[in-house]
Amino acid sequence: MANTYKCLNPVGIQDQVDLYPLAPPLDTIKGKTIYLCINAGGDQDITIPLLKKLPMDYPDTEWKVKRQFGFSAELTEEERKGCDAVIAGVIW
Repeated sequence: MANTYKCLNPVGIQDQVDLYPLAPPLDTIKGKTIYLCINAGGDQDITIPLLKKLPMDYPDTEWKVKRQFGFSAELTEEERKGCDAVIAGVIW
């Protein structure tokens, strides 16, 4: 008879997350305010050239940067009031 071993699932217990539908795409970014949420990374991350290039390529768009740690791209209520879109990136 074969031995039976009991073990724990290494994935653990996942917390429930709230799901939200995607927003409709913008017809244009001209005149819009877009937040670039950068999670982690340092001075060598890819967002440094991106932060220089976006305003050059799209000068009629207001670009705002929010640096934070973790996987969240949530904005405060005040930030949401003046925001038309969010680009979220995770850099490790």
